[in-house]
Amino acid sequence: MSERLHSAEVSEVVVAGHICLDIIPTMRGASTPGQGVGELLVPGKLIDVGAAALSTGGAVPNTGIALHRLGVPVTLMGKVGDDLIGEAIRSIVRSHDERLAKGMIVASGETSSYSVVISPPGIDRIFLHCTGANDTFSADDVTAEKLEGARLFHFGYPPLMKRMYEDGGAELVRLLSLVKSRGLTVSLDLARPDPESPAGRSDWKSILRSALPHVDVFLPSFEEILYMLKPQRYRELSERQGSDELLGYADASLLSELSEELLDMGAAIVAIKLGEHGLYLRTTGSAERLAGIGACAPDGSWNNRELCVPCFRVDVVGTTGAGDCTIAGFLAGLLKGLTAEKTLLAAVGTGAYNVERTDAVSGIPAWNDLQIRIAGGWPQRETGLSLPGWSREPADGIWAPDVGK
Repeated sequence: MSERLHSAEVSEVVVAGHICLDIIPTMRGASTPGQGVGELLVPGKLIDVGAAALSTGGAVPNTGIALHRLGVPVTLMGKVGDDLIGEAIRSIVRSHDERLAKGMIVASGETSSYSVVISPPGIDRIFLHCTGANDTFSADDVTAEKLEGARLFHFGYPPLMKRMYEDGGAELVRLLSLVKSRGLTVSLDLARPDPESPAGRSDWKSILRSALPHVDVFLPSFEEILYMLKPQRYRELSERQGSDELLGYADASLLSELSEELLDMGAAIVAIKLGEHGLYLRTTGSAERLAGIGACAPDGSWNNRELCVPCFRVDVVGTTGAGDCTIAGFLAGLLKGLTAEKTLLAAVGTGAYNVERTDAVSGIPAWNDLQIRIAGGWPQRETGLSLPGWSREPADGIWAPDVGK
């Protein structure tokens, strides 16, 4: 078989963007009460650890492999170096399916991205991260041949990719406009950068204003988009809260304000991830813009919608990649031409399966199994959001503004 995919194996989706290798040593024993990482990691001290767990991290493997497990033909397009870490990343990807790695980019002489996760029992984790080849990802890496046959292009974590945020996001705009010009539906996910880093100090509101006219489906988290659109309010709320965990401040008014600004910037569909509170959806009121989504354009029932779906009830084991898997469920619903309501349920359903396992993707089921569980009366959580003037539809548990609001 040639390297070129046969027509029956052409991917519907290309998932591109950030990818890395997570190295997680097993930390033995219990910590001393009150002990911090600084007291544990003393210069010259030998720390006995157990075997290291190796897994891929980032938007590319998390969202991409979740889509694959849902049964969507997908190609992963992350960039790695021609080093041992890069080979480990590609080996893990191939272990799920050889075809997933067909679009991976191997850059000669570059270093692959990795994270060392130090997680002693009872102590907050610290991360040692090398951005590696993610920083050199460019529009030139996305060739027409790699996009051939695809209906949707999903790009994840540009705030963790230097070329994507430097120079006012010029390369990000070039990439997204190039893909959009080929008729694909374009979706975009973010990541929250360190406020003190070059990415964190970038003018993200300006970058998004330039990028979103080329984005059909925008899927940020609440804290990410609050940080980027309203940095002063983000800082004020963080100081009041004493942390950057701000989901408690997400309410109908603020979500509507943020989503309206994003639609005005050019996005057609905005889905804001709300962690344990579920997923908020706002869509354009322009029939022309909705039809312009491209290969995955939904029907007119998606026009001018505002909805919020709570999470399903599960026993939470881990939350790694929960947002990425929620995105996978949303994109799968869009690809299958579902209604907005059923797409939201598929999204939070996929996210719920994710948190039933410690890792990012092993719990994701086949699409039919997901639908059977949802149809079987899978109970939902009560919403923790303030939604005055909204009502919950008994049939599907989804909240929407009252008519005439």
